[in-house]
Amino acid sequence: MLFQENNKINLQVRIIFLFFSLCFFLMNSSSIFSQKKYTIVIDAGHGGRDPGNLGNGYKEKNIALKVALAVGKKLSAEKDINVIFTREKDVFIDLWKRGDIANNSKADLFISIHCDSHTSNAYGAGTFVLGLRGNKKNLEIAKRENAAILKENNYKDRYKGFDPNSAESLIGLSLLQEENLDKSLTIASLIQNNFTRKLKRLNRKVKQDNFQVLRETIMPSVLVELGFLTNKKEGRYLNSKKGQQEMATAISEAVLQYIANLKVNTIAVSDVKTNKVNSTEFKIQIASGKNKISTKSYNFKGLKRVQRVSVGKFYKYYYGNSLDYNQVKKSLKRAISKGYTSAFIVAFRNGEKISLQEAIKKQ
Repeated sequence: MLFQENNKINLQVRIIFLFFSLCFFLMNSSSIFSQKKYTIVIDAGHGGRDPGNLGNGYKEKNIALKVALAVGKKLSAEKDINVIFTREKDVFIDLWKRGDIANNSKADLFISIHCDSHTSNAYGAGTFVLGLRGNKKNLEIAKRENAAILKENNYKDRYKGFDPNSAESLIGLSLLQEENLDKSLTIASLIQNNFTRKLKRLNRKVKQDNFQVLRETIMPSVLVELGFLTNKKEGRYLNSKKGQQEMATAISEAVLQYIANLKVNTIAVSDVKTNKVNSTEFKIQIASGKNKISTKSYNFKGLKRVQRVSVGKFYKYYYGNSLDYNQVKKSLKRAISKGYTSAFIVAFRNGEKISLQEAIKKQ
């Protein structure tokens, strides 16, 4: 058992609350796209008595805050974006409270900004979304970020049974964000592409892992690792005004692209037909936009049997349709290798989109 018997009730109450909050969010998600304002919550990691990592004498909390404020300033210039910060100065904010800020503001997107560290001379930028599966290396990163729990005054009561150094604790809570995983992966890919293509940063890729601050939110959420302060060259870059402005620009431009996609990317899932009644079909979304493109393979970097779906005046393009999840994962790798780095898997049953987690359970 992950939690002791006398701690179950406390955890169950919390999960039930988050579950119904998520249901409310999903029931109202169809109206998100017509909102006049998109609410973006920007979270500067650590703060106050929690400095974060101190690689080469730099303070993660300070760099994260400066980049977060710069991102917020750029996004606030857009008339249809409302920016909320979890902190705007050097103060300690409990991890659960950061999530509450986002949930209570009914945010459309949550971005948590951090800097990484390592005992080696590792370098590069990476982006994380919430996920159940993570390798040992990713688990170590999650442990470092989740260790902020121990700085909270009443962490033993609030996180009963939760050990930030335990792999089991890190995956103990249900993946309530599963319905938003597609969107989280999309914004994460956009951010990562900007880091690597525009800034030529080493690509540490988009990964899934179990960060407490992401588990506390019920909207699409990403955690950004700007780079390694323990790497002297990268530490200097991230501590410089130039580096901070460049990273902030990369993040903010990705958010603007993400919102632009939301505006044109709403899909009437009933338009997508599955092959068999009561079957679960997996597809890979590789592109979307206003242009009606012939699905010939030469238009899609050699990918064959691409499906085009009309969504009002816009189109979505799918590849690798399959009833077998393992097969579609192989197709996803192929799509990414062809340059479709923002591609992701979606699932449909009887013409209606369902969560990937639900679809996998039926396999």
